[in-house]
Amino acid sequence: MKVGFVGLGIMGKPMAKNLLKAGHELTVFDIVAEAVGEVSAAGATAAASAADAAAGSEVVITMLPDGPEVEAALLGAAGVLEGAAPGTIVVDMSSISPIVAQRVGRACAAQGVQFLDAPVSGGEPKAIDGTLAIMVGGSQAVFEKVAPLFEVLGSSHTLTGPVGAGNVTKLANQIMVACNIAAMGEALVLATKAGLDPEVVFNAVKGGLAGSTVLNAKAPMAIAGNFKPGFRIRLHQKDLRNALLAAESMKVSLPLTSTVQQILMALMNEGRGDLDHSAIVTFIEDMASCQIKKAV
Repeated sequence: MKVGFVGLGIMGKPMAKNLLKAGHELTVFDIVAEAVGEVSAAGATAAASAADAAAGSEVVITMLPDGPEVEAALLGAAGVLEGAAPGTIVVDMSSISPIVAQRVGRACAAQGVQFLDAPVSGGEPKAIDGTLAIMVGGSQAVFEKVAPLFEVLGSSHTLTGPVGAGNVTKLANQIMVACNIAAMGEALVLATKAGLDPEVVFNAVKGGLAGSTVLNAKAPMAIAGNFKPGFRIRLHQKDLRNALLAAESMKVSLPLTSTVQQILMALMNEGRGDLDHSAIVTFIEDMASCQIKKAV
């Protein structure tokens, strides 16, 4: 397919490269020229704007930090809708508020452009190896047209409902991940404080009911004190903020989500916003004056 790709950050860059490897014709744009240069060197065509990336593309993918950036890239001056012809499919793979996704979807429909919201889960490692979980909102017909691209980018792609449903599903995912990491941090701090080796505790519980993909991915990072970002704290805080705003609009109480969101905000205020979200555990460590670490 002829694909326009807007947003070549920590997730978008490897996703764009995977589409190139699969033989798709890519035109790319990002406000960071170095990122455009790197993906262009891999075989993409550099665009001067989001509108330029959309011109002549069958599908335009956006992968951006949050709703304001998505609205600017799609609806703003020199945005995607300025370059997209009627019938073009826009797939926003950013994690944004479902309310914003629906607003963008309506703006696209008004110009005869089809829209899917399709946020992903898996972080940078799964973006690199093409095994993201893709949660999609939109029509079945449009979903099926884009499925070949989803098959390159992810190990699963699920249509969860109409436009906006993809981001509701992603927010649900982010709630579960954040609360899981926080609980893991409390458990491993408790074990360490009790004089146990947290690695031994991790190995003992991972095969039981407490075992999870989150535990397997994040416990070794916490034990090693390795918080190199795969998914940054500031981005997870943004997702939980969007979850709480959506919950407020529906009069849904999310007490655990609210607590973890405040932890993330505190870590950002301490200058830890660009650490991996596994660094949620450092908040628990600080409260207990006990660092999770392997016994010597």
